[in-house]
Amino acid sequence: MTKWNLIVDVAECTNCNMCTLATHDEYVGNDWPGYSAAMPKHGHHWIDIQRNERGTGPMVDVAFLPVMCQHCDDAPCMKAAKDGAVKKRDDGIVLIDPVKSKGQKQIVDSCPYGAIYWNDEKQIPQHWTFDAHLLDQGWKEPRAAQACPTAAITALKTDDTAMAAKAHAEGLEPLHPEYGTRPRVWYKNLYRFAECFVGGSLATEKNGVIDCVSGAAITLRHNDKVLGEAVSDGFGDFKIDRVKPNSGPCRVTIAAPGHAAITIDCEVKGESVYLGTITV
Repeated sequence: MTKWNLIVDVAECTNCNMCTLATHDEYVGNDWPGYSAAMPKHGHHWIDIQRNERGTGPMVDVAFLPVMCQHCDDAPCMKAAKDGAVKKRDDGIVLIDPVKSKGQKQIVDSCPYGAIYWNDEKQIPQHWTFDAHLLDQGWKEPRAAQACPTAAITALKTDDTAMAAKAHAEGLEPLHPEYGTRPRVWYKNLYRFAECFVGGSLATEKNGVIDCVSGAAITLRHNDKVLGEAVSDGFGDFKIDRVKPNSGPCRVTIAAPGHAAITIDCEVKGESVYLGTITV
C-alpha cells in the first residue's frame, strides 16, 4: 500500500516562510469539516521553522529546520487520545478529529516534537494535517511543498519498502529517532542543523608577507578514531563537518606541503569550534 511521506532538505531551506504562509492561508478562518477546524490567526505555527547558527566569526553558517506534525506510524498522540479523537489513515496521514478532541489538552502534551497546538477559543488540539482535504480532492502535493521556491519540501506517496530504499540511498533520516515514533517526515542534510563542525584558517609568513595555505590535509581524531578529514581551500580555510555534539577532547592534525606537521587539541561540546588563524 502506498503512503504519504514528506522530505525536507535542510540545506535548501532559506527561511523564506512560504510554507508557513501557505499553511496559514489555507487554514486561518477556514473550517474543513472532518479534517480540521479553522486555525487561529495568531499563536499557531503548524509549520515552525527553527534556526541554528553554528561557529563563530568569521566562520559562521546558519541552518533552518521546518518542523511540523511528523505523521508518526507509532504516534504518541493516538495513545494519549480518548474516544478515537486521533486516527491514522491507511495512507499514513494522522488526523485529529476537531469534534472528538474537544477538551483533550493531553493530546498537545503527548507530542515530543511540539507540533500540536492548543486552540484556546475552540478548546481543541490542532496540527498540520498534511493538507489531507486537498490530497483527497486530487492534489499531488500539500501547499507547503507547492509553495516552496527551493524545493526544500517535497511530498512523495510510495510504499514503505521503496521509501526505505530511497532514504538509504539519499541519506534521509528522521528527526529525533530516539523518540521511537517512526515518523513519515524525512530530513536530508540534517547534520547542518543537528551536528557540529571543526574549522580553521591556515596561513604562513615569509619575509613579512602573510599568505594563505591551500591544499593542506587536515584530520580530526577523537582518541584513535578519525571523525573527519578536509583539505584547505584557496583561502586557507577548512571545515570538518558532521561532527557529533559532545564528541569530547579531539586532536587536529595539519599536514601542509612544504611545512612541518602540527597538531592542535580542542574539545567539541555542544557547539561548533572555530580554531582561528593557524600559522604553519
